[in-house]
Amino acid sequence: MVSEQQARSLALGLPETIEQDHHGRPSFRVVGKIFATLWDEDHMNVMLDEAGILTAAQREPETCTEFWWGKRLGALHVNLDRVDPARLADLLTGAWEQKAPSRVVAANTSAPRRGQERRT
Repeated sequence: MVSEQQARSLALGLPETIEQDHHGRPSFRVVGKIFATLWDEDHMNVMLDEAGILTAAQREPETCTEFWWGKRLGALHVNLDRVDPARLADLLTGAWEQKAPSRVVAANTSAPRRGQERRT
């Protein structure tokens, strides 16, 4: 279980991340690009690539579901009451790495850029 404040702290703990309003909801951005939003006090949307979203939703249906914007698969909808903090941190890191410029990722991690959510 992750509280809304813990989710916020995990997102803001990533390098060069800021919190900014996005249509009345907190969003988390790196160099102006949104990688996550707090949808409500119980859910966070994490902007992974399509493969990462589908993989997580399939493997963790009690915790993660697909989030669609019209006809576009836009994010992974994560239930904060059910997600492990380490798992949420991993999902946020994957989304952050996809949105952050290569120079920011390289300056802040020794791991190569993943490009998508880990499939373990």
